[in-house]
Formats: sequence, C-alpha cells, structure tokens
Amino acid sequence: MSGLPDFAELEAKLGYRFKMRAYLEQALTHSSKGASNNERIEFLGDRVLNLVMAEALFKKFPDENEGNLAKRHSALVQGRMLAVIGAGVTLGDYIILSEAERMSGGAANENILSDAMEAVLGAIFLDGGLDAARELILRLWADYLLTVSEAQQDPKTELQEWVQARGLPLPDYEIVNRSGPDHAPLFEIEVRVKGRDPVSAEGSSRRQAEKAAASLMLRQLKGSA
Repeated sequence: MSGLPDFAELEAKLGYRFKMRAYLEQALTHSSKGASNNERIEFLGDRVLNLVMAEALFKKFPDENEGNLAKRHSALVQGRMLAVIGAGVTLGDYIILSEAERMSGGAANENILSDAMEAVLGAIFLDGGLDAARELILRLWADYLLTVSEAQQDPKTELQEWVQARGLPLPDYEIVNRSGPDHAPLFEIEVRVKGRDPVSAEGSSRRQAEKAAASLMLRQLKGSA
C-alpha cells in the first residue's frame, strides 16, 4: 500500500469524524512500523471499553448478579469480539503495517485487528471525550449486548482443561509440515492426547493451525465420550 489509508472512508464507517486525525493515524499504526505505534493508545482504549461496557451492562441488566455481569463483560471485551467488531468496519484495510507484516496476512490477523480496534477507541476518547467513545461503542456493540452472555473459550485452553480434568498429560503439538512462500506460509500441526488418535489441521500461522487442530481433537473427544 502506498501512502496513508483513506481515513475519511473509515470515519464514515465508524460514524465519527476526527478533529485531530493524528490520533487516528497513531491508532492504526502497527508496531511493525517502528517505535511510533499504537501500543500506548491501545492501552487507553482498553480501559475506555471496559468502563463503558461495565456501565452499559449495569444499566441494561438491573436484576443480574455480579457473576453474570462479569461473564457478559468478559465476553464483550475479549480480543475475539474486538476482532469481529473491527472486521465489521473492515478495519484491516486501514491498518498501517510494514510490508513484511502485510504480506504475511497481518491485516486479517485477529490479534492485530483486536489491538487496532482498541486503539481506535482510545483515539476517539482523546479526540472527542468519553461521551463520543461511549456512543461509538454502544452503537458498534449493539447487536451483541443482549445476545452474548459468555466468552468463547479458546480451543487450546478448552482441550488443556479437558485433559487435566481427567489426569492426563498436556496435549502435545508438533509441526508436521510447512509449505508455501515466506510471505504466505501454511502450517500443518498435529496434536496428540494420550490414549487417543492424533489429529492434524492447517493454518496460515502456527497458532491458527494449533487452534484448528485443538478444535478437531475436541470434536473427536466429545464424540467418543
């Protein structure tokens, strides 16, 4: 990508126009571009999101206890949800990445999308204050506030808990194949659980392949339980 992304286009998707676009540019600059990146502003956005979501749930569910509110809150602010929200405004098209990071699929990376979405929230807080950030968050999360009540568990974590509950050794993950060019690799990961047939899965990163393999193993374990 040459030059900067079309910030006006993104502002239209967000429904917010920045008074100081430098905040938005910083929020969209990934660490692969060097020292001046979005990590500090992401820290701020995380806190803003947590506060706004806690307030919204407190008001929307007056009869729920603290435990249920905490589950809803965790689900709505987790990285996977942030990535879903970011993808909904095609945020990956606007993230400023190094060429190497972009070629390796960084614009679609769940963690990068999640971090950038938090940073955008921090940028709006700096530019327009808490009310502006709250309005955006409540609008972008509106479809999920009532329907999402519990965080989705990472399949690797779920598999680990499954084996530990049965006194088994931890799952063993191994790269069995790596193919494709350096800018678009494909990993094949095999996961083994004691006493079960191994399963394998592919992904564009080692982590993605491990999560896919863990999901397949869980399906096998639950099917034979």
